[in-house]
Parts: sequence; C-alpha cells; structure tokens
Amino acid sequence: MATVIDMAHPSITTEKINNVLCVSVDDGKANAFSISLLEALGEEITQAEADDDIGAVVLAGNAKIFVAGFDLDVINSGDPKAITGLVSAGGSFIRQVYGASLPVIAASTGHAVAAGALLLLGCDYRVGVDGPVKIGLNEVAISLTLPEWALLIARERLSKRHLQVSVANAKLFDGQGAADAGFLDEVTAADQVVGRAIEVAQGFAEQLDARAYASTVRALRGDVLSQMDAAVAAERAAVGL
Repeated sequence: MATVIDMAHPSITTEKINNVLCVSVDDGKANAFSISLLEALGEEITQAEADDDIGAVVLAGNAKIFVAGFDLDVINSGDPKAITGLVSAGGSFIRQVYGASLPVIAASTGHAVAAGALLLLGCDYRVGVDGPVKIGLNEVAISLTLPEWALLIARERLSKRHLQVSVANAKLFDGQGAADAGFLDEVTAADQVVGRAIEVAQGFAEQLDARAYASTVRALRGDVLSQMDAAVAAERAAVGL
C-alpha cells in the first residue's frame, strides 16, 4: 500500500506495511494537537480496529517532534469552553488509544512534551530517540495544571520513582531518562525509530491473539479507562459542553 494523505486532515499520512498501519503526523511545525487533528487520528484508530487485516498501529511524528502538546493559541486564549473542548478532546483520544482493541506503538521521533508525553503513556510500547530530546510533562512550568484524566494515566504508567518530579516538578527527560521514567520502553538512533516501532508492531500483530488481546485490555485497564471517561465528562460538564 502506498503512502496515503488523510483527506480529513492534511497533516496525517498513512501507510499499511503488511499487517501494521503506520500513521504519521507532520504539520511542518510542532505537531500541536488541534481538535480536528485529534478527531482525524481517532478515526484512523477506529478504522484500524475494524480492519481484520490490521493487527497493530504505529503512531509517528516528524523528524524533530513526536507531538509538542496542545495548540497554545487555544490554551492561551482565555476562553474556558475552547480550552476545555481541546483538552477534553485530547483526553478522549488518549483514552481511546489506551483502550484500543489492538496494540498501538509510538514511534517517538523527537520531542514529546505535555499532551505529546501523555500520548506516549497511552501507547502499548514506545520507541524513542537515544539522544538529547525533551520528553515530559511541563505543564506546571508553563502555569498549567494537569487535568484529572492526565493524572490518572500518569499514575498508571510512570515509574513511582519519577512520578513526583515528572508531574509536580515538570522535569523533562532525554531519551534514556524518559525510558527510565516510564515515558518510553526503548531508545535507538533517530533514523531507526520508525523502523524499530514497525518491527515491534509486526511482532505484536503476529504473536498476539486479537480477541485475547482485546479482552485482556478491557480487564487490565478497564478501571482506569472508566475513570478517564468520567473525568473527561466532568471536565466538559463544568463549562457546559
């Protein structure tokens, strides 16, 4: 299958490699999350889950950045509904990834901060750059507070040794540090990240029984997924969305 531009969002391209769908995001800038980008990525996951020929998904960024977080024009707008709409859409997408019925592997091709780091926490397996990238939750350093859904997945996936400095102290890590903290599972050379992520995804697709994987995810992650759903719903209700 040739590389295909997602007609719903021009920053997204997809390529099916055997039984793996590789979804790449490149807006030519910081790969910041907008509602339209989040919705388009969510649709890619939904379609992959419905395709019996796809056994895993790889999410990749551009050559410098995996995801740099939410669109700061919205975050700094002062509009509570717009801010909550964007942040809750991010929570819904990361919850979708964490609860997907097939493995989702991150190819963290560069920096991953704020919502980008949270997306890493939602993926089954995370391959990143062995180098001076910046990965972590920098919200407190930029005068923001993590929403409840984000705290839930941070507590679930981050190393207890690093939870406080990651969340409360906004520490950013390089590739090796991010693996130690729990944002990544392994690091490799920058030009090998996507290829290694696809290799991992193919291994999962071939080795794991799809029905058993989906039922195990429901059992293993169900409580956290339900809590994330409730947190997103409360966030939206608080501003009348």
